[in-house]
Parts: sequence; C-alpha cells; structure tokens
Amino acid sequence: MSKIGIWVVAAIAVFTLLYLVYLAATFEAPTGTTTVIVPATAVQPVAEPTPLLTPTLPQTRLQPREEPPAVAATPVIEVAPVEVAAPVAEELPTELVELPSLNDSDGFVLEGLRALQNGVALVSVLSDEQLIRSIVVFVDNISRGDFPQASLPYKRIGQEMPVRNIDANLFVMEANAHERFNQIIDTFVAVDTVQAMILYRTLQPVFQQAYAEIGSRNVNFDDTLRSAINAVLRSSNVEGPYQLVKPSVMFLYADASIENMEEMQKQLIRIGPENTEKLKAKLRQFSEQL
Repeated sequence: MSKIGIWVVAAIAVFTLLYLVYLAATFEAPTGTTTVIVPATAVQPVAEPTPLLTPTLPQTRLQPREEPPAVAATPVIEVAPVEVAAPVAEELPTELVELPSLNDSDGFVLEGLRALQNGVALVSVLSDEQLIRSIVVFVDNISRGDFPQASLPYKRIGQEMPVRNIDANLFVMEANAHERFNQIIDTFVAVDTVQAMILYRTLQPVFQQAYAEIGSRNVNFDDTLRSAINAVLRSSNVEGPYQLVKPSVMFLYADASIENMEEMQKQLIRIGPENTEKLKAKLRQFSEQL
C-alpha cells in the first residue's frame, strides 16, 4: 500500500474517533429506558471500515485494459454470407438421366428425338438401327472430307438421280435432281437447335463410347463433330450444269476438277446449292452451341 493510502486511512480513523467522542459527550438517554454504554467497544467499529476504505481504486483502473481483444471476432461475420449461393448446385441432380448401354441405345435416342420440335418427322427419315454408331461413323468420315457409302444414319433416297443423255457416253444432271433431297434437308433444318443440343449433351458419353470403338479412344468426339461442321462450312459451291459419265454402275463427273474433289464436297453438289445453304445455316447454329 502506498504512503498516501496509509495517510488517508489514518485520517479517516482519527475523524471517526473524534466523531464518536462527540456523540458520547452530547448523548442524552431517553426517559423510561435503561441503557448501558460500554465505551471500550465503541472504538472497535473503527477497524471495520478499513476493508471498505482500502485504496483498491488504483487497481480497478488497470482491469479495463484486458477487454480490447474481444473486438477481433467481428470481421469473421462478413465471410459467412458469401457461401449462401451454393444451394443452386442442389438442383443439378434432378437433371441426371440413367443412360442406356450403347447396344440398347436406339429406343432411348428415338424417344428423345420424337420429343423435339419436328422430332417425329426427323425420326421418319432416320435409320432405326444402331443410330449412334451410324452417326459417329458418318461424322468421322465428314471430318476427313469423306462420305460413307454404307451404314448411313438416315434412310437412303429412293429416287434415282434424273439425268439427260447428251450422247451414248455423256449425260447431264437434270435441274430438278436436287429436289429429291429437299425432304431430308428441310426436316433436319426444322429441328430446334437448343433442344437437339441438350439431347446430344445428355447422350455425349454414349457417343464417346461409340467413337472409342472405331479406334479414337484419346480424341473427344466433340472435337471431331466441330471438324465435320467446319469442313461443310468451308466447302465451295460449284455452278452447274454437271456433266456425267457412267463407265460402270455409278455416275461420275465428267469434269475431272469436280470428280477429284473430296467425296463430302461432291455430295453437297448432289443435294444442290439451295439445300447446301440451308444445311450450312443450321450447322452454324449447332457450332455456336458446341
């Protein structure tokens, strides 16, 4: 205890003692009562105030200095609201679909196609056996500039190409020869692009499995599909009329510059410039979705 504190306690004790002496000197006992005054005990209460008057105030001034660390907890509250956006991902499992095996995929694919805008008409012109495998082979050939002669994903055109004889060995393709492809091109173009891409994305693992079967295990089928679309978009138009020769069963282009083109480009000539432009416009939409 500091000296100032001791002096304060001593001063209070002295004033208390003098006050008690004053009370004893001026005290008048009430009449009719008997009161015993014990002077010796009157001094003892002086010792009782001592704990109350002990100079503890200087110590209490130091205690508030320990409180400031509690403020550090407030910045943590701001981090929690950032994570509230996460529940959006909970809706994704509702989109999950149990895919069929590749061998049993035809029914699933055809049902999905029928649900598309103009899907029923599309199914009517498509092959109904091993459709995914046929599409994969078809796309792979187109990406390399080729055109498959078998296992096409669509039904073959029943009409023969109309030609006109120039002489015994030379023919010319009739102007209406392109019209036999109108139905299949118009049906394909009428399909909703966004819906078709959603179905494709759903079936993409099955397409990838079919692509792996033909030896392309380390190539993403999406990349090959883009290459096939770009090959068609880059193709140039060739003006007719188209002269033909028929050395055997099939007609060939009499113009060597046309006959030496890639098979995919020659097929675009067969479907005609109008159908080719419709096809390219639709493929651009698909390319944007990929």
